[in-house]
Amino acid sequence: MQSSAADGVLAEYGSSKPMEASLQKKRQAMIDRLSNRHQSRTATAGNSTRSADDDNLDSAVASFASKFSESKCSIDSLIDKSSSVDSSAIRSHLDGISSSIAALEQLVAESSYSLPSYELRSALKSVSEMKQRLENQSAELLPKKKFSFRNKSATAAAKSSAAVRPKDPDPPKQQPPVLVIRESPGFRNAEDATLTKNFRGSGIGEFTASDLDSCEVRLIGCINALFINRLRNCRVYTGPVIGSVLIEQVENCVFVLASHQIRIHNASGCDFYLRVRSRPIIEDCLRVRFAPYCLRYEGMEEELQEAGLGDESGNWGNVDDFKWLRAVQSPNWSVLEESQRIECFEIHESGDGNENPQTD
Repeated sequence: MQSSAADGVLAEYGSSKPMEASLQKKRQAMIDRLSNRHQSRTATAGNSTRSADDDNLDSAVASFASKFSESKCSIDSLIDKSSSVDSSAIRSHLDGISSSIAALEQLVAESSYSLPSYELRSALKSVSEMKQRLENQSAELLPKKKFSFRNKSATAAAKSSAAVRPKDPDPPKQQPPVLVIRESPGFRNAEDATLTKNFRGSGIGEFTASDLDSCEVRLIGCINALFINRLRNCRVYTGPVIGSVLIEQVENCVFVLASHQIRIHNASGCDFYLRVRSRPIIEDCLRVRFAPYCLRYEGMEEELQEAGLGDESGNWGNVDDFKWLRAVQSPNWSVLEESQRIECFEIHESGDGNENPQTD
């Protein structure tokens, strides 16, 4: 009997040793492949058709994979040795492992905007497995509180002793990963404002929109990366982003975006009108809806072509929810019905804008 799609997805997230070995081999193979590709490009630099951005992305992915693999091996080794650690040192040993896992989780968060979907999913799965292994070891090795009947004098003596003896420090709490918003030129700390930026000829590579409330953001021209953080009741219209768009903590907003990669974390009640080369990724999101890109300004079509976004891929409706592992549709996102979509928004040379009906 054939297994269902759901079984396949859940099997991918199993924690068996063969699966860990397989993921390790895949990650090492990717490092080797990227290294060979880089050497090949170096030998034939004159004939290379890849851009500097592609080279930088490959380098970043290879660097992450190498660091992650090294840290994971170290953590796994420490967990394996836990059972042989002296009981007087076991708590500090486990606390050290917890800190190492937290640091590795932060590395994944900081690198998430540049990682391919498979590599990010694999890294998150590995971190989750390490947390579970540490939790199992802690439950097995840390001393358990014993229950016994005591008379009042014994209880009073115990309380007095406890008051004098310093309490064992609690293990550090692992904070959820925070997607890092980089320090870059941008719009910050504004309310009830219309914010317009033309990137043509500016030389700006990365741009940030952060801590905005009830604002309208209009971005004209190409940039390499866009970071959006803590927006409420805003509308954001952007031209092509050559690399990635990273969105964190947004509420009741409308986004009109074109990019090669779009990742959305902690969004609620937002609509996304996208043109995107890869599948959009959401995590910890509620009531988010998706529709095709709907922006116009003079020269935009040429910029989309130059950015490799000239053709509509249809990926705006192929959303990956990293917190939904079942085979059925995630309840956290939906396709926005045509009757509820905004009309095409046009930005004029002056920076003013208005919604216009779609034209064939």
